[in-house]
Amino acid sequence: MKKINLACIIEDDPTHVYITKRFLNLTGLVESILICSNGKDAFTKLKAIISSGEKLPDLILLDLNMPVWDGWQFLDAFKEIPVKEKIDIFILTSSNNEADIERAKNYNIDSNYIVKPITLEKLKDVIFNE
Repeated sequence: MKKINLACIIEDDPTHVYITKRFLNLTGLVESILICSNGKDAFTKLKAIISSGEKLPDLILLDLNMPVWDGWQFLDAFKEIPVKEKIDIFILTSSNNEADIERAKNYNIDSNYIVKPITLEKLKDVIFNE
């Protein structure tokens, strides 16, 4: 299993943030976690990390349905930033809508589409054993 220095959770629901953060910590493979409450907040924080020359997250867990900027708006903006490191982005959403799953293919992350609720076993399977 790979070690993750920094994971980023982009999620507006405090309950889902708590559960996801707890599960990431229980894996013992995540050093630190950055929490963002919406796509714009995440974009701003990640852009600041890039500007300061710090290391970007190895992993982003992205909700789709959020206020301010949703997950799609974040992806559209984030893909315009030249990033040298590989970042694994997983959509972690309550949407099992076929249109959303199809849309994820436009970002080449359709295989990284996880429908909530997340379990510790599912998180380990999809993220650490890819």
